[in-house]
Amino acid sequence: MKYNPDKHHRRSLRLKGYDYSSAGAYFITICTFQRHCLFGQVVNGEMQISEFGSIATECWQAIPEHFPHIELDGYIVMPNHVHGILFAEDPRGGIALQCPYTSAFGKMSSGSISTVVRSYKSATTKRINTLRDAAGTPVWQRNYYDHIIRNERSLQHMRHYITNNPVSWADDQLHPCNPSKW
Repeated sequence: MKYNPDKHHRRSLRLKGYDYSSAGAYFITICTFQRHCLFGQVVNGEMQISEFGSIATECWQAIPEHFPHIELDGYIVMPNHVHGILFAEDPRGGIALQCPYTSAFGKMSSGSISTVVRSYKSATTKRINTLRDAAGTPVWQRNYYDHIIRNERSLQHMRHYITNNPVSWADDQLHPCNPSKW
């Protein structure tokens, strides 16, 4: 179906005016298509990765190979989503926790966080669909969630959240048995 702005009313989830190709720290959540549990299961508070979950992990770990300005921090592959922290390096050197804005809203550069996420989703989809012989089958939901990490306290909070995500899986809003939280 062709996009019709009178019917579809799509809104961007990105922060208006923010330059997602600039240096900073980003907390990312990417959900599987229809929140299917493709990547494994949580058993006794520990994530048990499936073959598809291994692909999601390998592709996440390979991000810096394809985007040298990106550094990985904490991440976890859950049954139906991935959480991770990405640091984008400052072109002048080093990593910054900052909040740069730009008037180029909607413009996507080759090094932007959107480009990194799109590339990750594409790579995992291709590998998973090759393995399950299901070309064209969606693996991911259309968009993703991001949170711009602006300070050390927020960074520590996100790291803690990632580390403890399997322990709190039963109460997680993305758990398939909690549809009222969607």
